[in-house]
Amino acid sequence: MYAFIEGQVAEKTSNTLVLAAGGVGYLLNCSLATLNAAPKTGDVMRCHTWLSVREDALELFGFATKEEKQLFLMLTGVSGVGPKMALALLSTLSVQDLRLAIVMEDEKTISRAPGVGKKIAQRIAMELKDKLGQFDVSGSAATSPAVAVPAAADNFAQAIAGLTALGYTPGEARDALSKVPDRNAPVDELLRLALRSMAGM
Repeated sequence: MYAFIEGQVAEKTSNTLVLAAGGVGYLLNCSLATLNAAPKTGDVMRCHTWLSVREDALELFGFATKEEKQLFLMLTGVSGVGPKMALALLSTLSVQDLRLAIVMEDEKTISRAPGVGKKIAQRIAMELKDKLGQFDVSGSAATSPAVAVPAAADNFAQAIAGLTALGYTPGEARDALSKVPDRNAPVDELLRLALRSMAGM
């Protein structure tokens, strides 16, 4: 119903943001990341939004970036993960760190969020790992059609494309892969080692 709302920041609490637009104050449930990204009261902000429709309530959720909104929607698509839990995850971990934890099946990191137990963390990793950019070694990124990898590209180039499909910049991808001893290792091995390097493992 609402793709985004752009208006003046009227109020901020520990988990909500009020944007004043067209004479209406929109109460948005937000993660800490979005609240931290919000400017001071009176300044203009654009929030990407999602409307939750339940029998007993209508709730708006706001996100500073499209990436956060997309990950939120993917999380709420997992059985047992509601909007509040998804916000808790996005408040505990940055979008990039949460994506990395899911791809690496790092259940311990995922379960750091309040209310997220081991079983839910396992389910999140199991259901979203492929959707969050598991790289097809044949030369395509499963979740990022914008990333095209030539068939003749070597493993190193394919690994760079795989990391950019996960949300890293080409520079970050090259820096991480430069720490991998064998540039000709299989693509999945290059990705695994590069992701571990960026996670500080």
